[in-house]
Amino acid sequence: MLNPQISRREFLRLAGTGSLAFALRDLRLDRALAASAVKQGRITRSGIPLYDAPAFTGNKIHYFGADKVIEITGVEENGESGNPFNSVWYQADNGYTYSGWIQPVETNYQKPVFSIPEKGQVGEITVPFCDTKKEPYTYAERGYRIYYGTTHWVTKVIVQRDEKSIWYQIYDFHLKRTYYVPSHDMRLLPNDELSTLSPEVPDEEKLVVVDLSTQLVTAFEGERLVFSQRCASGVRGTDTPKGEFRTYHKGPSVHMTNEGDAAEDEAVYSLPGVPWCAFFTGAGNAFHGTYWHNDYGRPRSHGCVNLPSESAKFIYRWTRPNVPPDDDYVHLPGEGTRVQIF
Repeated sequence: MLNPQISRREFLRLAGTGSLAFALRDLRLDRALAASAVKQGRITRSGIPLYDAPAFTGNKIHYFGADKVIEITGVEENGESGNPFNSVWYQADNGYTYSGWIQPVETNYQKPVFSIPEKGQVGEITVPFCDTKKEPYTYAERGYRIYYGTTHWVTKVIVQRDEKSIWYQIYDFHLKRTYYVPSHDMRLLPNDELSTLSPEVPDEEKLVVVDLSTQLVTAFEGERLVFSQRCASGVRGTDTPKGEFRTYHKGPSVHMTNEGDAAEDEAVYSLPGVPWCAFFTGAGNAFHGTYWHNDYGRPRSHGCVNLPSESAKFIYRWTRPNVPPDDDYVHLPGEGTRVQIF
């Protein structure tokens, strides 16, 4: 995220003429969007290679399995580009691996909270991954795996005195069933972390712009640019729609899936706990956080605008309508913050 000196009017003119990429280079945007400090990473899929140099032409010296957590000892910002806007490689295990394959994570164990609002509360996973349970016991049957930065609707806290464990009960609105998460793996979000950002700014002064050619999401308050972040939009065949929209329905946690809707030759996906969803169409296109890749700067999605979770959280909190802390979803057709997609 950054705030270069460019007005909304000039930004939209450049985007409309296809000249934005050249202007952003002059503004040194890529330098401003360079990788931040990363200490741990989770391998997002099986078979990710480790090279002896930050280049795909290097020698492959090892393959990582899915969900392996690695210690990142360095960041090489000028390696071979995996996509037009990302040349960042992570150094680990005496080699290099491309950053687009690695989810930056942390391991931050939490103290339990024993009071949950009657309607529930948003919780966020703070460890690289966690296996849910179908009952609130250590040796209960495993549910699905959930990942760092995912959000879930917490409905109850359960203390098991016999095995000295504390669990949060989470509810999956898609599957219509409950699972259980160890309390030390989840942080419950306070109300002030869900409030609207810049509430003093009239909603008509707020504008989100998505430039698909540069895979860039920006937000303006009047003429002032207040947010910029690379995204991953829809791939060909499931393109992110172009035009003008509003963020009229939102939810802090959504189980996204194409089960039952996938074409015969299309891979089925099921993604619980997708965080900070700000939908701008009735077909399910949304800004949201992403934990299954870190490859921002080229199309990767089924039509949504993928963002790093903290960036998606900014868009979620900054746009209208506001979702009250004790609500899991708000749907207000005709309302919402304006979105322009070029």
